[in-house]
Parts: sequence; structure tokens; C-alpha cells
Amino acid sequence: MTLSIRPATATDLPLIAQLIRDLAEYEKLAHEVRFDEAVLAEKLFGARSYAEVVIGELDGAPQGFALFFHNFSTFEGKPGIYLEDLFVRPEARGSGLGKALLAHLAMLATTRDCARLEWSVLDWNEPAIGFYQKLGARLMDDWTVMRVDGANLARLGAEAR
Repeated sequence: MTLSIRPATATDLPLIAQLIRDLAEYEKLAHEVRFDEAVLAEKLFGARSYAEVVIGELDGAPQGFALFFHNFSTFEGKPGIYLEDLFVRPEARGSGLGKALLAHLAMLATTRDCARLEWSVLDWNEPAIGFYQKLGARLMDDWTVMRVDGANLARLGAEAR
């Protein structure tokens, strides 16, 4: 079995969109998926890209992806990579593709002089948590994710002077 990781291109958009939907289904969040493919294409591959995507392949067939972007650590004074989405199709799990995708991102982080690679994981996803811990990831128990979106985001933004 040949395993490879490659940067996504605009021609991969239908694949990326499907992998995002597959991930949402796995996470029981399909009802949250609202993206417009044209907007997604612009944000990923337009004049100002907001995120990057790599595709994981087994024997030349796409079986997974990672979508990530740079963040910045003020404490470290360096950028980091934030992994927004990682997904490997069920039939490809156990092949080493998930580890290869994370290793690829770790390589990018080190070559880009990043201080860290981080992501969030659903607290019920014990298989993923165990997998990540085997790779050396640690849970950040002292931190809680916060989010403002939808009408609350608009309302807060309207308060800007």
C-alpha cells in the first residue's frame, strides 16, 4: 500500500466538500454544515487564502484530509498551526494515514518555525483522544473553547466604534 500526502488544489474542491460533510456526519454535526462551495473555494484558493488543505491518499485514491491555518502564540512569540479538521474515511482507518497527516503538519510546523501544532477534539471521541495521546499530544484540561457566532457575532460586531 502506497501512502502519500499532497497539497490540495482548486480542482479538489468537490472532494474537500465531501470530506467535510463526511467528518460532520461522523461527529454527529451534519446539521451544522452550511458552507457554500463557491465561497469555500474563494476562501481556500482565492487571492487571500485563509486556510490550507492537504489530501491523504492510499494507492493514489483520496482517503482523508487535513484543513489547517496559522495562529500566533504571544507567549512563544511565534506562529503555530491550528488543525481545524482531520478526517480519514472509515475504510482507511488503521492504515497509518491519520498519523501521516499529523506527521506532515508537524513537519510543516517545524519547517515554518512554528511553536506548536494544536487542535480541538470532541470529548466523547475516545478513540481519537487515545490516538492523539499515543502520538505525544496532551489534553489542555485548563482551557475551554469559547465561540461567538451567528446573531451574537453580528450584535457584538455592531458595537465596534
